[in-house]
Amino acid sequence: MPRNREEVRKRLQWAALELFRERGYEETTAAEIAAKAGVTERTFFRHFPDKREVLFDGGAAFIEAVTEAVRDAPKTLGPWDALFFAFDSVKQMFIENRPFTEPRQRVIASSQALQERATDKTRALTAALASALCERGLTVPQANLASQMGMATLSHGVSAWFNDGSIDLGEHIVRAFQEARDLSSSNLAIAKGTRRTQRIQEKAKLT
Repeated sequence: MPRNREEVRKRLQWAALELFRERGYEETTAAEIAAKAGVTERTFFRHFPDKREVLFDGGAAFIEAVTEAVRDAPKTLGPWDALFFAFDSVKQMFIENRPFTEPRQRVIASSQALQERATDKTRALTAALASALCERGLTVPQANLASQMGMATLSHGVSAWFNDGSIDLGEHIVRAFQEARDLSSSNLAIAKGTRRTQRIQEKAKLT
């Protein structure tokens, strides 16, 4: 029976992932996960409050790391670049966990309960990022918008990396942020052009 605490947690995580993939999340019990990992069910619950959390271990550490990176970003950076700086700073966490994270995403997609838990975790991370951005001088509405946009962009970059691992994750994140920046600029230009056209049309009606 494994003794090291971190080793036990890893064994439980991989055992759960394998069983969820083989049998499905709903059909797998905590006792079965524990047995496959070579520990008791009591030991399982010393590490995780329920079987859902086995797939979300490390979330708190990631939130702490990425929000600290936002705070540490050079003060000369605007909010968008500060978010890029932060995500680029923690990309190694994604790289190290890819063998687990990639199949984990497919398991989450197969279960409504896991999707709901994943949504809760994403909301917590988004809120933490917004709080860190407020410390950099943004208003609450601005910080909320920036953090939501940043999370969506990061997700886009990571998904692209899962689909094409031949390109470095850092490059995928760069591309995602640049695409978002270009898209925002393009949409703003279109909106300005539309408003200008509307003003011209309104003036034409008055003459």
